[in-house]
Amino acid sequence: MKVNDDPEPSASVLHATVPGSFNLNMFVMNPSAFHDGRVSSPATRAAARREYHSPLRRSQAEQTRAAVLDAATRLFSEHGWAGTGVRDIAAEAGVSVETVYAAVGTKAQVLKQALDVAIVGDDEPVDLTARPEFQTMSAGDLRARTAAAADLSATVNERTVGLLRALREAAAREPALAARLEEARSGHRATVRAGATLIAGRAVDGTEADGLWAVLSPEMFELLTGSAGWSMRQYRRWLAGAMESLLGTTTSTSGEADR
Repeated sequence: MKVNDDPEPSASVLHATVPGSFNLNMFVMNPSAFHDGRVSSPATRAAARREYHSPLRRSQAEQTRAAVLDAATRLFSEHGWAGTGVRDIAAEAGVSVETVYAAVGTKAQVLKQALDVAIVGDDEPVDLTARPEFQTMSAGDLRARTAAAADLSATVNERTVGLLRALREAAAREPALAARLEEARSGHRATVRAGATLIAGRAVDGTEADGLWAVLSPEMFELLTGSAGWSMRQYRRWLAGAMESLLGTTTSTSGEADR
């Protein structure tokens, strides 16, 4: 017997109509004839589901990243570069090692990004000099401006001092982190000069700016609040007075011409 391997006839053949007649079967066999563009395809519905859930996934990813960076900040500050591993950070954050790599990156990248967040206080891509707390250093009289600057500097130093200590340790072993340390120092120097201009209400020369950079440095903060045992209140008051002394004149007393 010959097997019929011809393709099965289509619905259009089975339900052909006489020309000029109404073919009800074409609508029964072909529901897409009723499609008016409002019914989505399976692919479109899947995309809509992905879009619906993406804000939740994004929020979860941000929370995981924040947890990793918070854990890294604590561990690097307490145990340094050599004493902190990716496994330690994962355990402290309550995630897997793979999640640390996926959410932030390598150990070096975690340290760099933790420092970036610590400098400004959050994960938003807004430079410190563009933030309201920086701009307040131009408001009020000199005493008010130096007080605002002392508050901001003390806050940033407190957040970053442990991470910078770990970064200095790592810089001796990791060229990429040595470059990040120099970047942090040059960035701080530029930020201090911009702040000094706001505080003084005038242009400041290089020696004034660099003197203030040394006074506001995290190393000075660590010496006074760590080795000397100063309280944060004592440090802020001293810092405001030092800035007022350095920037309170309208003409330079720095000896720039002596160079």
